[in-house]
Amino acid sequence: MILVLAGTSEGRVLARTLAGQGRPVTACTATGYGGELLSGSGCNVRTGPLDEDSLRDLIRTQGVTVLLDATHPYAREISALAGKVAGECGIPFLRYSRPAFALPDHPLVHQVPDFMAAARLAPRLGRVIFLATGSKTLDLFVPAARETGCRVVARVLPGDRIMERCLWLGLTPGDIVAMQGPFSKEMNIALLRHFRAEVMVTKEDGAPGGLGEKLAACLDLRCPLVVVRRPGDDPAGETDLEAVCAMVLDAEKTSDEGEDGKQCMNLVPGR
Repeated sequence: MILVLAGTSEGRVLARTLAGQGRPVTACTATGYGGELLSGSGCNVRTGPLDEDSLRDLIRTQGVTVLLDATHPYAREISALAGKVAGECGIPFLRYSRPAFALPDHPLVHQVPDFMAAARLAPRLGRVIFLATGSKTLDLFVPAARETGCRVVARVLPGDRIMERCLWLGLTPGDIVAMQGPFSKEMNIALLRHFRAEVMVTKEDGAPGGLGEKLAACLDLRCPLVVVRRPGDDPAGETDLEAVCAMVLDAEKTSDEGEDGKQCMNLVPGR
């Protein structure tokens, strides 16, 4: 059994591809909606957060022989946990890394090392902050903006708990854009114009995350763009989907052969 942590669009592609090649695959997503996106994939889908015990139990009960981590570049906790548990269970661990986006050297583009730095910088660049970093970062940005008299408009995934969190932090319904991205350049422009945003904040989430379209929209509108760089400990995994599938199948074959398979333990392709 191949276990895929399918927390990205590429993770879903990898899970579908491996299942389409006749391999038994269990795909894990953090949300029920992520699981719905894998409907008809041929995979066994498991939804909900994973902790150390539940991941270890899943590996043992499902007879997992290879663990493929295809989570988001910023999902460092689950990536570190997956590598640790895979090593303890003696199975190969591989990571797919979304290719980085080459940002231009431009006065409107501000790269920062973390979310705290972004929360401090954004109010200095504009009074209306369009936040596209997800609901988990709201507790940093909303207080920082409130202290400086700035407004935060948050683009988040639609979900009851996320909406409750937004309102609990003091955002009004008029401050919330509950839509799933990524968006086109034109859609980004429309949103920035509608809310009269003076600065946009996002992650360096690569082309699949719509960073190119956000950048193009901001440059067209002469709107500053704050980009939170990826965590420095993100392992340099393989970025080619076809190569990842081949490596997974090779690791599965080696693991199935017995003790020799443990030579692949904790393998991070491209590292």
